[in-house]
Amino acid sequence: MEVHQLGSFPYVVRMGSNNGQKGFINEDPKFLNEGNTISFGQDTATMFYQEKPYFTGDKIKILKPKEKRFGKKNAQFFIAAMMKSFSSFSWGSSSYSVDVIKNQKVTLPVLSNKKIDFDFIESLLAEIESKRISQLEAYLLNNGLNDYQLTVQEKKALENFEKLDWNIFNLKNLFGKSTRGRRLKSADRVAGTLPFITAGETDEGVSAFIGNDVKVFSANTTTIDMFGSAKYRNFKYGGDDHIAVVHTDKLPKYASVFVTSAIHKSSYNGQFNYGRNFYAKDADVLNISLPEKDNKPDYETMNTVISAIHKLVIKDVVLYVEKKKKELNKLTENANA
Repeated sequence: MEVHQLGSFPYVVRMGSNNGQKGFINEDPKFLNEGNTISFGQDTATMFYQEKPYFTGDKIKILKPKEKRFGKKNAQFFIAAMMKSFSSFSWGSSSYSVDVIKNQKVTLPVLSNKKIDFDFIESLLAEIESKRISQLEAYLLNNGLNDYQLTVQEKKALENFEKLDWNIFNLKNLFGKSTRGRRLKSADRVAGTLPFITAGETDEGVSAFIGNDVKVFSANTTTIDMFGSAKYRNFKYGGDDHIAVVHTDKLPKYASVFVTSAIHKSSYNGQFNYGRNFYAKDADVLNISLPEKDNKPDYETMNTVISAIHKLVIKDVVLYVEKKKKELNKLTENANA
C-alpha cells in the first residue's frame, strides 16, 4: 500500500468558500475519493467540482459522473443547474439523504437524440469566460494594475525590510483627533450612491449606498469599527456612530494602507467587543508601531514597501489573465480550423 506524504490531499468539508477545501491532510488511501467528481454537502447543499483526489468527512457525498465527457470544461454548468434544482434548501430545515440526491432532477440542454449537448455547454462557458477575462483585463489596464515589475527602489525596500528601525507613535499626534460618525437608522436611509460604513466584516463594512445629507469623509482615510477592526478607504463615504475615522488623507496612498495595517494590529486583538466598543476617543490614545527615520514615521519607505507588495499580489492575477487569453485564443483557433 502506498503511503502518501502528509498534507498531500485536500480535505473537503461543508464550507461555502475555498472550493470546500479546509486544508490538506493525509489519511488511509482507501478513503481517498476520486478526482473529476462533485463534492456535495449533505446538509448544506454546497457543491464544488474537485479536479484532483481528496478526502472528506461523512457529511460530504461524492457525485461521480457517468458521462465520459464530464470534466473541468463543463462541471460548472452542471453545478449551476444542480444549485437551481436544490434552491429550496434552507439551513436548519433541510438535509439531503442519498436517496433524495439520487432522485433529484436537473434541467440541461440536450440534442435531438435526448443526449446532453456538451458542445453547447462548453461553448457557452468558454464565451462567458472570455467575456469575464476581457472585463478583468480592461479593469487592470484602466486602473494601472497591469504593471507588476518591481522597481529598483521596491526591490531594495523589500530586501531591507527586516533591517528597518521601528518606533511607537500616537495616532492623535500623527493625524489629529479622530472623528466619530453619526447614527442613521436603516429606516431613515435614502437610496443613493454614497457608501455608508457600519461595523462588521461583511462587504468591508459597507452596509448601504445612501443619498442622505450626511458628513462625507475623504478618500485615503482609515475607519475603525466598534470592534477595533481597521480598514483603508480609497473612496468618499459616510459612517455611523460605531465608526471612528482616522484622517490619514494627506499621506501617500500606500503609506496610508501601511498605517491602516499597523492600526488594525494594535486595535483588533480582542479588547473591544459588544460590551466595550471602540470609539474615536480610543483612537486618540491608540499607539501603533511604524518604521522610523530621524525619529519620525518613514512614510516614504512605507509607501514603497506596500507598492512592492501590491505588485507581487497583482502579478498572479495579470499572469492568470495572460494564460487564460492564450488558452481561449487557442480554443478559438481550433474551432475555426
